[in-house]
Amino acid sequence: MTTSRMPTRSTGATAATVLLELPDDVTAPAVARAQVRAALAQLDVPAQLRDDVLLATSELVTNAFEHGDRPDRLELRLEHGELMVRVFDTSASIPQLKEPVAPSAARSRGLQLVRALSRRWGYDPAEGGKCVWAAFGLS
Repeated sequence: MTTSRMPTRSTGATAATVLLELPDDVTAPAVARAQVRAALAQLDVPAQLRDDVLLATSELVTNAFEHGDRPDRLELRLEHGELMVRVFDTSASIPQLKEPVAPSAARSRGLQLVRALSRRWGYDPAEGGKCVWAAFGLS
């Protein structure tokens, strides 16, 4: 885990970036959750937001593994009262927000969860693939 920190949180000008390399196998979601959990504590993200960020992280990394060619890296960016989770994969295919499914369905609700948990979400082209992201308000 690589962390870059700038002014302290008390100044109101906090900016921090955490870069995480992801394995190219089925352990990627679990590895991401563990590393993001530690980073959220280090960045002093409010406790009531952490579970939402962890669930969204898990869904984004799982989608990168199952629907992208493979997950590549994850970035957390804390700046201006917002936490951005960005998951990069090696596929240029556009993520599909599927219609809501029955609560008993085991699959196909990942991006619906990300949309419900985050302030906003989206995707951007990136070198070698794409980045799917979710933003969370800290206030």
